[in-house]
Amino acid sequence: MSNTNTVDGSVKNQETESVLLDVIKSLQDGQKGFAEIGEHLKDANLKRYFLAESLKRANFRAEIENELHRAGMADVKESGTVSAAIHRAWGGLKAKLGGGDHALLETAEQGEDEAVRAYKDALEHELPLPVRSLLVEQQDHVLGSHDYVRNHRDALVVK
Repeated sequence: MSNTNTVDGSVKNQETESVLLDVIKSLQDGQKGFAEIGEHLKDANLKRYFLAESLKRANFRAEIENELHRAGMADVKESGTVSAAIHRAWGGLKAKLGGGDHALLETAEQGEDEAVRAYKDALEHELPLPVRSLLVEQQDHVLGSHDYVRNHRDALVVK
């Protein structure tokens, strides 16, 4: 019977690890995306916000990695997703073609949609309480950031 519990516990740890690695990839994408888009924004307040969000995503990632390490799980490699790399390149291209802050905020909001989805998907799994609490807290911030980006995008008039 204890052998079954060990197997079940191992499967549970693998599932938790997989779920958290997906969130971490989303955070890596967000960290890079906020930094890269922030470089191209003309509005100084938005530039500061984007830099702060990039740092916040790095902090969120570190918090989740600490939970993984505490549970004796994987070391995380720097990666992100291929689709996010393409998305960031598209944001850079928009800036170079004169899309302006509106187009950049539009790109950022699409990235935030992915982050919101990553947290929602993660929270659909059975996770240890400390991990779930951490993800819920981070998700609240990501949702607020998504709304901030969307509202600033909507406030700009496309010329």
